[in-house]
Amino acid sequence: MQRTASGIPDSPRAVVGSAARLIAGFIRDQPLVFTVAAVGAVAFTSAIVASAVVVGWVTDALVVPVLEGGEAPGGRLRTALALVLGVAVWKSFGIVIRRTAASRMQFMAQTRLRKRLIAHQLGLSLRWYGTRGVGDLLSVSDVDSRQATMVLAPLPFATGVSFLLVGSAVVITVTDPLLGLVAIVLLAVVVVLDLQGAWRTFHLMELAQARRGRVAAVAHESFDGALTVKALGREQAETERFGRAADGLADQLIEVGRVWSFYRAITEGLPAIGTVVVLVVGTSRIAGGAMSAGELVRVTYLLSLLAVPTRLIGYLMWDAAHSVAGWRRVEDVLETDDALPVGDDRTPPPPGPATVDADGVGFGYEPGLPVLEDLELRLEPGRTLAVVGPTGAGKSTLALLLARLWDTDAGHVHLDDRDLRGLAPGVVPTEVAYVAQEAFLFDDTVAGNVALHLDLDEEQIRAALRLANALDFVEDLPDGIHTNLGERGATLSGGQRQRLALARALARRPRLLILDDATSAVDPSVETSILRALRDADLPSTIVLIAYRRSSIMLADEVVFVDEGRVVAHGPHEHLLRDVPGYAALLRAYESEHPA
Repeated sequence: MQRTASGIPDSPRAVVGSAARLIAGFIRDQPLVFTVAAVGAVAFTSAIVASAVVVGWVTDALVVPVLEGGEAPGGRLRTALALVLGVAVWKSFGIVIRRTAASRMQFMAQTRLRKRLIAHQLGLSLRWYGTRGVGDLLSVSDVDSRQATMVLAPLPFATGVSFLLVGSAVVITVTDPLLGLVAIVLLAVVVVLDLQGAWRTFHLMELAQARRGRVAAVAHESFDGALTVKALGREQAETERFGRAADGLADQLIEVGRVWSFYRAITEGLPAIGTVVVLVVGTSRIAGGAMSAGELVRVTYLLSLLAVPTRLIGYLMWDAAHSVAGWRRVEDVLETDDALPVGDDRTPPPPGPATVDADGVGFGYEPGLPVLEDLELRLEPGRTLAVVGPTGAGKSTLALLLARLWDTDAGHVHLDDRDLRGLAPGVVPTEVAYVAQEAFLFDDTVAGNVALHLDLDEEQIRAALRLANALDFVEDLPDGIHTNLGERGATLSGGQRQRLALARALARRPRLLILDDATSAVDPSVETSILRALRDADLPSTIVLIAYRRSSIMLADEVVFVDEGRVVAHGPHEHLLRDVPGYAALLRAYESEHPA
């Protein structure tokens, strides 16, 4: 869509073009359902045209002769009743078919769009997630996707209405050309006004959609940070912050409603004015013998019936403009191309733990601000490596790169001589397990959280829990491994959540296990017990752990000391403690702040 500098579309034609492309895309997705809905709409609108013809015939053939000449209705009454009943059944059939198919089309389009949004977003990099608020993304997936499909509700009916307008114009023109001209001019004016009004509210609706996202973002942030809000006594401040966002949305929607009401008042009043004009002109035509009373009844009846369909065309235009506004926010997400590139290497890995190589790795979250520079690292299979370094040295970043949750800016990371970037989709998660410091649990049972999508039996789940030193507290829960943990496992302590997250990783028996300070919330004695069990267990894993406590570091086979984005030293703990002053000083600082 061509836009001006202010962001407003440069013409109504641009809005119509975008709406047409949006509608065409939805129809291509469900052509059969749309066809059924359109057939129902045409059946309904053709019944309206037929009812006007029937009413005109009944007036001339039955009502006028009975009232003026006193004739007996005779068989004409039965014929009239049969015709009226037939048209009513015909119309009812069209209504049922149209509404059922139109509802299915709209709700299926919403479902498909939301699935497409979620699938696309989950394929994007973590870098992209850092640029978008969770609340705003929730608004796009819910409110904007619903708004984008709003046009589908009146679409089939509007398709049938097109037939009705053409059929009505033909019937009126054939009945009386002068009245046909009046009706056509009236309808053209209404359509032009609706188009102009829809264009004027388009930009206003875009702003409203953005403000809806802001409201959702503020609400999500307040609920997600409820502990902090309450701890700092900021309930009133958060309420006021949400109130400002909600007031801004309300003001924007009121402005949309003001413009919409102005145009609708005009377009809905015009058909009534047109009917009066037709009655005045038609009366004079009857007096001049140019048309009969039945024909005037037919014309005015058609015009009265056209009031609702004419408004529907307006609704379609307005809904189309609003749908385009919602679609633009959806499209902004769908057109984001920030997914991690993947290869097609599905070479079966060698049995046992993985070999890890980082060759000349460089990375920065922001251009010009490197976190890692020319980092070199090699880890032999089956070894346990402790990564140690001061805050901001790049330890967690290295862990993310080894798990390929981010991509290197320079250099390569290899798993058994296979570049992580060349592996086919889904290969890395089957060989590498990453456990973060902040453990995330789903609203599911303990067993569901440990297994997730894997087909594990209870004994395998218990074995993973036992290895993560979590089985004892899990068995004390009301239903054991079948206890539902609630959203994010809020009923558990931080250390318990970390151990369940670790069990989830161990259940997959990864060839490379990465622990990014994943046991920081447990007691030092429990952490030592977990790490010793991991070292002694029959796991097919090479282990990389971000460590702070001396007790944890000493359990590792070797240590990497990272500082200022580079590997400063790599070797056994005792050697680094003796030969690397910075490492020794850091461990003394750790012990003073976090005594074992």
